[in-house]
Amino acid sequence: MRSRLISVKTEADVIIIGAGPGGASAARYLAAEGFDVIALEKSRYPREKVCGDGLTPRAVKELQLIGLETPREEGWIPNRGLRMVGGGHRLEFPWHELDSFPTYGLSLPRAAFDERLAIHARKAGADVREGWHVDAAIRDESGRVVGVTARETDENGRKAGGAVEFRAPLVIAADGVSARIALGLGIERMKNRPMGVAVRTYFQTPRHEEEWMEGHLEIWDGERGNSKLLPGYGWIFPLGDGTANVGLGTLSAKGTPSKLDHKALMRDWLDHSAQDWEFGEQIGEIKGAAIPMAFNRQPHYVPGMMLVGDSGGMVNPFNGEGIAYAMQAARRATEAAVAWRDATDDAAKERALASYARMMKDDLGGYYSLGRVFATLIEHPSVMRVCTKYGLPRPLLMQFVSRLLADVYEPRGGAWSDKLLAALVKIAPAA
Repeated sequence: MRSRLISVKTEADVIIIGAGPGGASAARYLAAEGFDVIALEKSRYPREKVCGDGLTPRAVKELQLIGLETPREEGWIPNRGLRMVGGGHRLEFPWHELDSFPTYGLSLPRAAFDERLAIHARKAGADVREGWHVDAAIRDESGRVVGVTARETDENGRKAGGAVEFRAPLVIAADGVSARIALGLGIERMKNRPMGVAVRTYFQTPRHEEEWMEGHLEIWDGERGNSKLLPGYGWIFPLGDGTANVGLGTLSAKGTPSKLDHKALMRDWLDHSAQDWEFGEQIGEIKGAAIPMAFNRQPHYVPGMMLVGDSGGMVNPFNGEGIAYAMQAARRATEAAVAWRDATDDAAKERALASYARMMKDDLGGYYSLGRVFATLIEHPSVMRVCTKYGLPRPLLMQFVSRLLADVYEPRGGAWSDKLLAALVKIAPAA
C-alpha cells in the first residue's frame, strides 16, 4: 500500500470532493474544458443512495446539456408527467409543452445513475477515483483552500491507508449532505432554512412500466380522524424492471430535527394507500436520509473552494429534487473556472471564482425564497387540508401549481402561469 500511494498523482488544476451528480458533472464539464481534474469519491460504484430515482424535465435538460444519452434499452424509463393523489382526488398533470425544457421526465435507480455520470466524466478525461475518503481541507497561511487530505478505504468503506495530500488552486466540495469539508472550515448550516427527511425502498409491482410519477399528498402522523396532516408527500416512481421506487418525505420549515418515525409513517401510509399498485415483495430495507434545502449552507464560495449540490443546500423546497440543481451548479462552477483561467491578474481571477456564488443566487435564490414561504405555510395542517381538498380539482390553479412545484416554466413569455411564476421569482429576495 505504501509504495503505491507514493506513486499516486496528487496535484491537479481542480480537486473535486465527491463524485455524485454534482461532483461527477463538474468533473465532466471541467475536463471537457481542458482542466486537469481529480475527483475523490469515498464509495465504490455501483453505490446506493436514498433517492426517489425520478427526474423531472429540469433534470433531463441537464442530462442533455452534459451530453449523456438516455436510451430506454439501457434502463432509462421516460414518464409523461405527475399524477397527484389527495383529498379524494386523483389527477394527472402532463409535463408542459415548453421551449425551455423537454416534455418528459425519466427514472433510473441512483446506483446506476451515479456510475454512468462518473463514466461520462472519465470519457472526457477526468480522473475519477473511487475509495478515497477526504478528511479535511488544506489552507495556506492566508486561509485560502489549496487542497485536501484524504485516505484510501477498503472494500467495506473503512479508512485503510495513510493520509495523502492532494493539491490544487481550486477545490470543489460536492460531498453531499454531510458537508464535512465545509463544516471543517466553519461553514455551518443555517438554522432558519427548510430541512427534509426522506425514506424509501423498492417493491415489486405489475405496474412497473407506468408512464406517470405518482405523488400522494396526504401523510398522517397516526390513525386518520385522530391525527394531523403532515407537510410532505409519498411517492411511487415506476422503474420498468418489475419494481417501483416507493418513498415518503416530510418537511421542516426551520430545519428543526424531526422526532417522527419515518419508517413507521411509511408503513402506515402504504397500509392505507396505493393498494391499487398491488405491491409484492419488498426489495431491500427502508433507508432514510436528510435533505438540505434552499441554500441552507452558505457562502457557496470561500477563497479557493466552491460548494456544489447538497453540500450547499441546493435542493428544491417544493419537491425535494436535488440532482438537477447539483448538475446546474456544476455548470456554473465550470463557467467561473474558465473565467478564472482566462483572467490576467490575481484580482480578476479571484473575482471570477467568486462570481460562482453570485450566479447561483441569480439562478435559484428567488425561487428558493418562494420555497421557504411554501414550507412555512404547509406546516399548518389546515393549510394542507384546504390545498388537497379544494385546490386539486381546479385545473387552472393546478396548471400554475404544477409548474411551481416542478420548477419547470418558461422564464420569458409563455402562458399566464409562466409569466406569473417568472414575476414572483424575480421579485422574491435571493437570500
